[in-house]
Amino acid sequence: AVFVAVFLVGVGSSTLHPEASRITSLAGRGRRGFAQSVFQVGGNFGTSIGPLLVALVVAPRDRTWIVCFVVVALLAFRAMRPICRWYADYLVRRRDTREGGAEPAPARPLPLRKTVWAIVLLMVLIFSKYIYMACLSNYFTFYLIERFGVTIRASQLFLFVFLFATAVGTLVGGPVGDRWGRKPVIWISILGTAPFSLAMPHCGLALTAVAAFCAGFMLSSAFPAILLYSQELLPSKLGLVSGLFFGLTFGVAGIASAVLGDFADAYGIEAVYRACAYTPLLGLVAWFLPNLGPNRSDAAVRG
Repeated sequence: AVFVAVFLVGVGSSTLHPEASRITSLAGRGRRGFAQSVFQVGGNFGTSIGPLLVALVVAPRDRTWIVCFVVVALLAFRAMRPICRWYADYLVRRRDTREGGAEPAPARPLPLRKTVWAIVLLMVLIFSKYIYMACLSNYFTFYLIERFGVTIRASQLFLFVFLFATAVGTLVGGPVGDRWGRKPVIWISILGTAPFSLAMPHCGLALTAVAAFCAGFMLSSAFPAILLYSQELLPSKLGLVSGLFFGLTFGVAGIASAVLGDFADAYGIEAVYRACAYTPLLGLVAWFLPNLGPNRSDAAVRG
C-alpha cells in the first residue's frame, strides 16, 4: 500500500510540474526568474515543513496522524480549479492564433548542434545537484543519529533547517538570474556548494547544521536558472523542456536514493557523505555553457 501511494504521488507530481511551469512563464513575463522561484518555493517550503510537522505532530503520537495532512492536498486541489479553467481557455486561444498564422513560433537562439550540447551540459548539472540533494534529503537524519547520537525528533528539526534553506535559495536564485543572467547563477550556485559539502563530514554538530544550511541555499538557487536557461534554448517547446528537466530531476533523485541506500548499507552513512561531497564539483561544466546574451523572457513567454 505504501508503494502504491508513493507511485500515485509521483505520477501526480510529474504530471503537474511541466504544465505548471508553462503557466508560471506566462505569469512572469519579464520577471520569469522571480515567477519560477515563487512557483518552486511553494513546493520547497512544503517539503521543508514536512519534517517539522512530523517532529511536532506525528512523532509524539503515531503514524495515523499523517492523514491530517490530506486536508492540505484537498485545499490545493480546490485552489487549482479556476487556474485550470483559465489555462484551458488560454490554450484554445493560442491554438486558434497559431492556426490563423497571426503569430509564428519563436526561433532558437543557437544552432541545433549547440543547443543539444547545452542541454547535455545542463543535464550533467542536474545530475550533480540532485545526487547531493538526494544524499541530504534522504539520509541526513540517519547521518546525524549515527554520528552525533541525536534523537529522531531532533534529527527532523535539523532536516527542516536544510530543507528550509533550499526554499530560501530557490526564492533568491530566480530574481538574481533575471538581473544578472542565468549562466552566472548556475555557475556560482552549483560550484559554490562544494566548500560546504566538502567541509560537512569533518564538522561538529553545530557546524554541520550551518554547512547543511549553506549547501542547501547555494544548491537550490541553481534550478530556476537551469530551467529558464533551457526554456530560452527552446522557446517554442516550454512544456517539453519543463517535462524533460522536472522528469530528470525526479528520476535522478529516485535512482540516487536507491543507489546511495545500498552504498550506505555496505560502507556506512559517513562514507556516503564523504563520497557525495565531491559531486558539486561537476558544476565546473557550467563554464562550457554558451552565452545567450540578455535574458530572452519575452520570446520564451510567446512559446
